[in-house]
Amino acid sequence: MLETLSPPGPAARRRLVALGGLWPFLKPYRRQLALAFLLLCAASVVMLAVPLAVRQLIDHGFVAGAAVNRYFLALFGIALVWGATVAARFYYVSWIGERVTADLRDAVYRRMLAQSPQFFETTRTGEVLSRLTADTTLVQTVVGSSVSMGLRSFFQFLGGLVMLAVTSAKLFAVTLVLLVLVVLPLVLTARGVRRLSRESQDRVADTSAVAGEILNAIPTVQAFTKEGDEGRRYGAAVESSFASAIRRTRLRAVMTTIAISGVFGAVVFVLWLGAQAVIAGSMSAGQLASFILYAGFTAGGIGVIAEVWGDIMRAAGATERLMELLAAEPAIQAPAQPVPLPPARQARLDFRQVRFHYPSRPKSAALDDITLEVREGETVALVGPSGAGKTTLFQLLLRFYDVGGGSIRLNGIDLRDLDPAALRSQIGIVPQDAVIFSADAMENIRYGRAGASDEEVIAAARAALCDEFVQRLPQGYRTFLGERGLRLSGGQKQRIAIARAMLRNPPLLLLDEATSALDAESEALVQQGLEAAMRDRTTLIIAHRLATVRKADRVVVLEHGRIVETGTPQELLQQGGLYARLANLQLVA
Repeated sequence: MLETLSPPGPAARRRLVALGGLWPFLKPYRRQLALAFLLLCAASVVMLAVPLAVRQLIDHGFVAGAAVNRYFLALFGIALVWGATVAARFYYVSWIGERVTADLRDAVYRRMLAQSPQFFETTRTGEVLSRLTADTTLVQTVVGSSVSMGLRSFFQFLGGLVMLAVTSAKLFAVTLVLLVLVVLPLVLTARGVRRLSRESQDRVADTSAVAGEILNAIPTVQAFTKEGDEGRRYGAAVESSFASAIRRTRLRAVMTTIAISGVFGAVVFVLWLGAQAVIAGSMSAGQLASFILYAGFTAGGIGVIAEVWGDIMRAAGATERLMELLAAEPAIQAPAQPVPLPPARQARLDFRQVRFHYPSRPKSAALDDITLEVREGETVALVGPSGAGKTTLFQLLLRFYDVGGGSIRLNGIDLRDLDPAALRSQIGIVPQDAVIFSADAMENIRYGRAGASDEEVIAAARAALCDEFVQRLPQGYRTFLGERGLRLSGGQKQRIAIARAMLRNPPLLLLDEATSALDAESEALVQQGLEAAMRDRTTLIIAHRLATVRKADRVVVLEHGRIVETGTPQELLQQGGLYARLANLQLVA
């Protein structure tokens, strides 16, 4: 299939400029690039020597009798050199393509890891994955083969034109006119192919986004018996992608037909003129044979250049999308000169008139004028209805977002003056929905502290009371837990997460309803482990089940992003406010 060269429009020029973004990834391999280019030039020169050798063979070798063997040996030698240079060029160009693609994927992935959660409020994970796979594959195709093929064909085309003119100026002039007549219509229709190529890439990204979303929510989909609906939704996305690809393919097929018929029709006409010249004695048979080969090289070069141009335009669009990800600046960054956070056994927190709006909901305050002090070693429970702002406080403490007003201080230092990595190293968190990675139990717990020994991992597992069920797994701590921990129950996953936080041994512990997934017996056991982890450590607990906060030093009740009550559990029960109403609903029944 064929996409032809054409004067690029503004959008195409912008996409071509985006290809310049690949230079930082190519620059470290300048030596390999130079070697590949030299091999390319050598192969092109040897290839252009083939028709000359054929001309000598026809005009002189057959006449010379026994000397014909030398001509055939020379032709065979040229073929060997040609094959060796082409093979070497192919190796180096392919190596560069694979290396650059690997570096590009790594850079984009690391950039995504640096983004704060607000980036993914507006960017779908499936689209990012599509760019990491499909778009980088397009770039690899161009860097690893298409550009090399294009340059080779360009040299082949230029060299062929020069040698055509040298061999027969008259036939060359006729050939040039015919080529212009064939190529011009294709040039005029190329923009439609480029537009359809970008549309096809976008539809593929949409398909990947739908698949990623649903595959990450399979239990929910099946629980609500939505397999059929989601299958149809994905099918519709696939059909849209298919229809877009077929429109592009149909146009390219028509253009291919025109190109092949026109180019080879022109070649046949020129050959007929050459045959007439040989019959008339104004051209030798060797000249005509070499002219035929050069005409074939020239026509083939045009075809490959046109196809490569289509690949380059698709890769330019893909590169533009990848550069958008690489150019995305993390909303949360370390300050130019971060304040060092001195090591501490416990944490002291100070919230001063904190206000915050989520970027996706700028008109709705998630937190409004929050002022709160948490003393070293204190256990504070955050209570309130859904949407009150409890989880938002945790996200601000982890500096996933920065406050919109006021300040949050850790041990007297404003969080915005700290390196986010240094801040988070001082915090351990047990989320409500425990995350289990595709690894064994040992590595899942060690995720809390990468340098921990096996003995320290097992000690943390025992403290979280998950050693007992881990030991019963087929390979114990080396048992693969499955994607997202599918081999574990909800309570077991939660205890793995608690062990992970205990292994981290942080000054500040955040518990987001850490026992919510446990049955009554497991909750009682894990609560003992949590109490040990919370001892002599500052702890914030998000609690929906008020039975888990009875031993908290203080309870802070939030509603609509504001603190409405503060006190011990007993004091708040006596006040008869929101906490008492929630407690009556849960504990009195």
